[in-house]
Parts: sequence; structure tokens; C-alpha cells
Amino acid sequence: MSRDPSVIALACAPGNAGVAGLAEVYGVDAGDPAAVVALAKEWNADLVVVGPEQPLVAGAADAVRAAGVPCFGPSAAAARIEGSKAFAKDVMTAAGVPTATSEVVDNPARLDAALTRFGPRWVVKDDGLAAGKGVVVTADRAVARSHAMTLLDHGHPVLLESFLDGPEVSLFCLVDGSVVVPLLPAQDFKRVGDNDTGPNTGGMGAYAPLPWAPADLVPTIVSTCVQPVVDELAARGTPFTGLLYAGLALTSSGPQVIEFNCRFGDPETQAVLALLRTPLAGLLLAAATGGLGAVEPLDWSDGYAVTVVVAAEGYPGRPRTGDVVTGGDAEGVLHAGTRRREDGAVVSTGGRVLAVVGTGATLTEARAEAYRRVGSVHLTGSHHRTDIALRAADGEVVI
Repeated sequence: MSRDPSVIALACAPGNAGVAGLAEVYGVDAGDPAAVVALAKEWNADLVVVGPEQPLVAGAADAVRAAGVPCFGPSAAAARIEGSKAFAKDVMTAAGVPTATSEVVDNPARLDAALTRFGPRWVVKDDGLAAGKGVVVTADRAVARSHAMTLLDHGHPVLLESFLDGPEVSLFCLVDGSVVVPLLPAQDFKRVGDNDTGPNTGGMGAYAPLPWAPADLVPTIVSTCVQPVVDELAARGTPFTGLLYAGLALTSSGPQVIEFNCRFGDPETQAVLALLRTPLAGLLLAAATGGLGAVEPLDWSDGYAVTVVVAAEGYPGRPRTGDVVTGGDAEGVLHAGTRRREDGAVVSTGGRVLAVVGTGATLTEARAEAYRRVGSVHLTGSHHRTDIALRAADGEVVI
């Protein structure tokens, strides 16, 4: 993705050591709508982009729009499409969107009977926000029950779902309340270890586009899954403006939705935007102001992009933090959980520390470039998957 010439100044809150080289960074709590509005007014901002899900669910976009500033991001009411999986299921049912059968359990006394109605593979989800780590998919009923009980013990309702087989697809769509503009489809890797082993994470890597996907995949997903949800939210008086993400399984009966998110999410975003030639800021402003219908067809680079996440020791459990990161200024290395110390060193602050992106004419070339760049960074105790996009590059992914 090239620099957008229309952007003359950029502020970011709270930011990290990587974005500090591109924007003015402010120590503002993005989850405090009033603080976000104050920064926007201080800057006389032409556009505010609310990135994470927590501020969106908390109403940051509502506050910014109420202050008269264009905002890319859904209202708190529309952000419930991610903030509550039960709400998302209700919207999908009303819109006729294909998705897994599900049941919400909010009482331990009902859990065992509900578990019996599912299986032999159980999908157990936290009904609220869980940063991609509140899901357990298992063939072991005891593991499913243990995860559900942990959620219930913490006062979180549990969503049980039927298991959907088939390859998974991620599709980001820009939405202006009614018009949907899809980006390239991608596939991410949730399990922490190679060959999809270990617990779920927020994502350990991704690639785009999908060489194995049918030519009509994106329009099919938009017409059967995304547009109906956008229309349903508008009919409820809570139109969706911003980025609507659809995570889907391509089953034998067609695409079925696993989840919707209300924002850009990594690691797919890094791969998708690496191939986008159309200036991004203008697209975000068009979505924020109801102008997507006038946008020209998006311009994409040929070839592929692969993202590999470099995670801290301990992730997806309690990560080790405070370790020095070197090589983080190399091309294609994007920061997530980092900060710059007073002595100038970059140190880790979270679980997923860096996302390393490679591009190439083929998926094999993009993988090679991504992993070459991974080799240029160092973080004590870090780990990453070595098989991102490997099966797709070898032609082993089929619907």
C-alpha cells in the first residue's frame, strides 16, 4: 500500500514504536470517547478512524460524529455485531444469512444438556469481546465443558455452535451504511502452532488473495452474507458505517458465516492492504460520509502477500514483555505490541509483537520473502509459525 497523497498530517493514539515514525503519537485512552473527541478537535481532524473493537463498542464513533467530525467506524449499536455473538446470530437469522446453528447458555445448570445437543466437535465461544481468544474448538467434551464453565464462572454467557467444516475465508468490506465495497479475500491461521496445533490465538499469520478460490467467491459472499446484514442493520435504525469483517467457512453447502467483526483485524489486514494501490484514506472518508457509491473500482497489485506474526514468549497465555526488539525498522515489519524506551530501545509490550509481510508474484515467492524478513528481526523467546500459506502454495487447499 502506497502513501496516500491526500494525507498531510496523521495523529495516532495510543500508538506504538512503529507508528511513531509515521504519525504524532498521543497517550490518549482510545476507550474514552471524550478523550478521542478532544484530540480530534485539537487537531481539527478531517477524519477519525477508530480501529479497535473496544472503543467502538464503547461508543467512540458516536461521540466523534456527534462532535461534527467524520468518523470511520460503526456506532455502538451497530458494533454489537462483534460485541455480542448472540446479537450477531439474531441479526443473521433475521437477514437469512447462512450460519452455524447455535445456543446461548447463561446458567451452569443448563450447560450439560446443551453440550449434549452439540458435538462430536464442540465450538464454545465467549459471547462478548475476547480478542480472538475466547473460542475453543475441540472433539473432547471435557475440554469444551471446562472452557464453558470458566466463562460462566466469570459471568460471561456462553455461545455453543455447530462445527462448520471446509476451509475458512476472511473478507473485509468497506460499508457506508448501505453500499458494500469488498476487499481481497484472505485466509488466516488461528492456532498457535504449525499444522494447526495448540490453542486459538488472535491470529498467527495470513495470506491474500486465495489462489484456490472460485472466481465468484467474493460476490457470492457479499450477496448472501454481507449485504443482507448491512440491510438488516439499516432496517433496525442502526446502519453500519466502517469496516465489516466476515469470517466464513466454505462448506459443502456454500459459504456460512462463523463470525462478524466491526473493524480491520490482523493479521489479514496487513496482507490485504499490502496489495492495495487505491489510496486508503479517501476510501475511509467515502465510507464515513456515505460516498462509497461514487468510488472507482479498487486497484490491486498483481501477486500475493503473506503475513507472519512474531509473538512473545508465553503467548497466547500471559506473554513475557519488556524484551528488546531489534530489526523492527526493516521493510515489511509492522509493529503491534511495542513501545520505545527512554534510552531509544524498542521493547515488547504485548503478545503479538510484530507482523512481518512479504509480497511476490506467486504465493511461494511471497512466503519466501516474508520468512526472509522474519529472519531479520530478533526478540528473545519469541515464536512464530513456519507454515503460513504453505498448503495453499502447494495446492493442497480445496473446497
